[in-house]
Amino acid sequence: MADDPQPRPRRTDEEIVQELLVLLDVEELDADLYRGHRQPGGRGRVFGGQVIAQGLQAAQRSVEGKTAHSLHAYFMRPGNEDYPITYRVVRDFDGGSFANRRVIAMQRGVPILNMTASFQRAEDGLHHQDAMPDVPPPEELKSEQELRREKIDQIPEGMRPFFLRRRPIEIRPVTPRDWINPEKAPPLWHSWFRAIAPLPDDPATHRAVLSYASDMSLLGTALLPHGLTWLRPDFQTASLDHAVWLHEPFRADEWLLYATDSPWAGHARGFNRGKIFTRDGRLVASTAQEGLMRLRNEDRAGTN
Repeated sequence: MADDPQPRPRRTDEEIVQELLVLLDVEELDADLYRGHRQPGGRGRVFGGQVIAQGLQAAQRSVEGKTAHSLHAYFMRPGNEDYPITYRVVRDFDGGSFANRRVIAMQRGVPILNMTASFQRAEDGLHHQDAMPDVPPPEELKSEQELRREKIDQIPEGMRPFFLRRRPIEIRPVTPRDWINPEKAPPLWHSWFRAIAPLPDDPATHRAVLSYASDMSLLGTALLPHGLTWLRPDFQTASLDHAVWLHEPFRADEWLLYATDSPWAGHARGFNRGKIFTRDGRLVASTAQEGLMRLRNEDRAGTN
């Protein structure tokens, strides 16, 4: 009789974050041509934040003396976890103060995302910012992982491994969502997030990790007024575009508050905005995204 297989050792937080860093890094294939790593164990559609972060990393490799301050991306096709993604960087502009890069992400010869990133040489200037929302600190809140574990008996068995998978980004929502029996609520959402283990001191890495995490909360904000979640089988969601503005230095392994709102939805689309603050109240990034929100059963479209 064969010996029973040994259980796989539980990965540490540091190992999980290291996997994220490897995932978001890109391999140089030729001048301005890169290949992104695949998500270990990934199945189905590639997470949009991964493609954005890898595209930003490719663009950052082509610029010296300037820092990324914004990116604008359009999703054209869903990425497939079965294949690697290649990134072509086009050097559209190099000026004294600003530089511009265009990135085309492709799988099997077909574009899946177009992105433009802008870079600026450091300089001083006028300053103002919105105030940080008054919310409880992360130490007083449960993590999304804890909240999901409390509801796991209500999740279909086939989805439970994905639902409880340990993630490199910890999220602590200020007002927890009920993923199983959602109720209609105002289109406002506040949550704390950070990498679960220390990151390298490289600022470009922190910008990539924030860009990755910025795709985790936006589209769901537009669903709140309609009492819907992606768990509903007749409901289709997908990111259509995504923009990030990087205002100030920050660390993505320290707590950041993500304050999102959705001022409009219609025509099977929802528009969302986000502000990202440090604990001391600095506004370090802003985001915007429009996403697909489609009820497949047209007879039930009255929920909008």
